[in-house]
Formats: sequence, structure tokens, C-alpha cells
Amino acid sequence: MQVPFLDLKIQYKSIKNEVDTAIQKVIDNTAFILGESVANFEKAFAEAHNVKHCIGTSSGTDGNHLVLWALGIKPGDEVIIPANTFIATAWGVTLCGAKPVLVDCHPESYNIDPEKVEAAITPNTKAIVAVHLYGQPADMDRLKEIADKHNLILVEDAAQAHLAEYKGKKVGSLAKAASFSFYPGKNLGAYGEAGAVVTDDDELAVKIKMMREHGQSRKYYHDTFGHNYRMEGIQGAVLGVKLKYLNDWTEGRRKVASKYRELLGDVSEVKLPVEMPESKHVYHLFVIQVNGDDLEKRKEKRDALQEFLKENGVATGLHYAIPLHQQKCFNYLGYKKGDFPVTEELAESGISLPMYAELSDEQIEYVAAKIEKFFNK
Repeated sequence: MQVPFLDLKIQYKSIKNEVDTAIQKVIDNTAFILGESVANFEKAFAEAHNVKHCIGTSSGTDGNHLVLWALGIKPGDEVIIPANTFIATAWGVTLCGAKPVLVDCHPESYNIDPEKVEAAITPNTKAIVAVHLYGQPADMDRLKEIADKHNLILVEDAAQAHLAEYKGKKVGSLAKAASFSFYPGKNLGAYGEAGAVVTDDDELAVKIKMMREHGQSRKYYHDTFGHNYRMEGIQGAVLGVKLKYLNDWTEGRRKVASKYRELLGDVSEVKLPVEMPESKHVYHLFVIQVNGDDLEKRKEKRDALQEFLKENGVATGLHYAIPLHQQKCFNYLGYKKGDFPVTEELAESGISLPMYAELSDEQIEYVAAKIEKFFNK
């Protein structure tokens, strides 16, 4: 049996006629940049996350940058981000000329550990970025408490967490502003690059809308610095169709996660992801860890498990095999191996299993059986 890590073809086939019609409409109207399809999607996405404003962007990375840039982050500033995240979170900081300051992740949620944040605050700290990693919201109450205490800006990176909830509230509505990614593999994915920024702040929304379009208040009137961070019309059209199905797809992912838990719960050699009690996890990724006392041996076992699954037709992923503080581009920050032990443990023992709403019970059972066979052989 073949079990792909993600199957976008099966999803496309289920909505093909709607998507093709929406794309054709954009082409017929030659509305290739922004336009009606983007505006309609922005309105619907804002409503889905219970916020006032959604500004479509050219990618989630660009959204990360726009949020911090519009909030005044500049050279000499420091911004606290988790060590355990995709590198795009850091680019939002560095593109402002600021310094990313890393904090280790919590051993259960895998998100930034609030109890380690205050030790990273300096007189130059201006903001905290709460990443809702793998689809699980960060501990926003504790992070807000810290941000308020130190007069810091708190923003969300919700690139992997569309429709996730924290204490009954949608992500994107929990801080000053939030960025989302619609990279094709995301829970809500475009057919190319796309992203968005959401906020309840009217003034900030106006500023970000100008900044994504060369700082224009109207054509050729540039009131502020900006860049070309506009969403394409075709992406708005695709996302507008897919958003209508996102609730169902999210519940499908949660059912897949539940099935994995049921089948792998007795496999003592693996640690399953924990859904925190205050969270509604949307499972962009389902990351398990190989257990053991020796991290080097766990990594060897993890790598062997990945190869075994590959040989048996099961595709997996490593998110993220090289943590930020060990990336060559961040050598200048002065971090070293061992500085963020929980992040390093996850990087060296974690493996992401196939996760998408259309996975069949038969496929999930096959994956689980192969994992069990690996540890019993």
C-alpha cells in the first residue's frame, strides 16, 4: 500500500468543478492581482476567525514581515520567537533589521515555553511572536500576561493553525495581529504562494493594506514605505472555494489524529502528541517522538523508522530536523548545541506521520501496523 504524506490531488478532485470555474472567472475578468476574488476571500476569512480585518498577502512569510514592520519593529530591536518553528518566523524579524531571540519549546505543547520567556527579555526587546505550531495554539494567556507586564507587543504566527481555538476563541483574534500561510500543503492551501494578516485594529489594518501595495493610499500616492506583498486573484479564488470546506476538513484531520492515538496508544516506544486542555488542535502535522534515554540512539532509531516506513510505501516528514539555532545563517546569534534541549530533542527524535482529511481508516491502520512491526521486529 502507498500512503503519501499529503495528497492534494484527491482534495482537488472533490472540488474540481468549483475551483476550475472560480479560476476561469478570474481569467475572464483579467483580475490577476487582488480584485474581487481576493476581497471576497478576505471578508470570509475574517468572519471565520472572528476578526474585523483580513489583508491578503503574497505569502505567509510576507505576512510575518508586514505585521512586525507595520508595528514599528526596526534595526536594534529584539523580538522573541520560539526555537522550534519554521524559519519563516525568523525572517519576519530579520527583514525588519531586528534580532531574533530564541526561547525553547514546551515538552508537551511543542510551542514556546512561557516560563522561559522572561529570562530572554532585555531592554531592547519589543515583541513576542507566539507560533501556533503544528496546529496547536500557544499558551496565549500566559504570554499576554508577560507581554503586558513588560510593555511588549504580542503577535501570532498562525501559519499552521487555521480555525484552531484557544479557550473557545479562534486563533488570529488573540493578539494585536496574526499572520497566516496558505502554502499549498497547509490546512487551507492555495495553488501557489499566498498568505494573510488579520487584526481587529482599524488603523493597523489600513497601514498594512497600504504597505502590501508599495505604501500606496491610492494609485501612485505613496504615504509610507511598503513592498509588493499583494495576493494574486487566482489564489483568492481558490482559497474562497476551499474555505467553504475547511470546517469539514479540519474535523477530518482531528478524526485521523484520534485514530492514530487509538492504534498507537499501546506502542511504548513512541510518544504521541499531546492536545493541551485549553486548545482545539487542527493537526496540520501529527508528530510522534521515538522514546528512549539516549538522544543519539533515539535519532538513529527515528531515522531507521523513517527508512522502514519508506520501504513500505509510507511517506513521512521531519519538522524540523535542524533547529533555528543550529542553522548556519544564524551563527551570528551565538547560540550553540545544547542551548535549547527540548527543541533539540524534538528535532532528533520526532517524525511526522501522513496527515490529511482524506486518509482512510485502512491507510491509518496500515501506517500504525508498520510502526508497531518496526519496534517488534
